Amino acid sequence: MSVDPTVWLQAKELLAHSSGWPMDTLHVVAGVAVQLAAAALLRCSLAEWRPWLAVLALELANEAHDLWVERWPSLPMQLGEGLSDLVATMLLPTLLLIVARHRPALLSRRP
Repeated sequence: MSVDPTVWLQAKELLAHSSGWPMDTLHVVAGVAVQLAAAALLRCSLAEWRPWLAVLALELANEAHDLWVERWPSLPMQLGEGLSDLVATMLLPTLLLIVARHRPALLSRRP
């Protein structure tokens, strides 16, 4: 039994159309949501690398899947869009990691 490789792409398009949010916004939201979920599942702080690495791994898998399934007329344009998605997804998780590691008081009232 094989799974249709376009199912993930169709699911993302359904989410984008039903939410009314552009795909870039979904990348930003998903990055933070995955980081928070990973920290909760791993029972660790956002100051640790593991939640951030979970976001990176899933985003790289997502972009690899997009390259495998989608066929753009211009490969450089497709790669550029993938890089843009990577930056959009990782920007806030990276900021949260840095703040949690170097200025944790900004995230909590505890000393």
